[in-house]
Amino acid sequence: MILPHIEIIRIEDNFQFGTFGVLLIQTEIFCVTLEPHEFSNKRNISCIPPGNYECERTVSLSFGTTYEINNIPDRDNVLFHAGNEVEDTEGCVIVAEKFGKLKGNRAVLNSGKTFTEFMNMMHPYEKFRLTIKEAWA
Repeated sequence: MILPHIEIIRIEDNFQFGTFGVLLIQTEIFCVTLEPHEFSNKRNISCIPPGNYECERTVSLSFGTTYEINNIPDRDNVLFHAGNEVEDTEGCVIVAEKFGKLKGNRAVLNSGKTFTEFMNMMHPYEKFRLTIKEAWA
């Protein structure tokens, strides 16, 4: 079985509200993403450096079955999961249906539903490749 290729294209990095992007599966837009702002790849508070990664299905005590993004320099336990605001990211990637606002703050919305759809779509795959790019680079 050919591994799917997932790509995150970051479109905005906002110090206060996080790093916003779009996630493509096999070159088709699937959803939006939210990561923390770029803080020199510091554990639990920084977005992932742009590059190529391998992701592998895992079971998280906090988030259940998900995918871990491997080979991030000096970091581990970086996951895909649900959430809405930058505080929810914990240094990971949140997948959601759309950009919006919660309590007046920039956020991503309908994340729980979108995360379930992502996991259902990826269910046949134990692993996949991930490329992270920045639109402004």
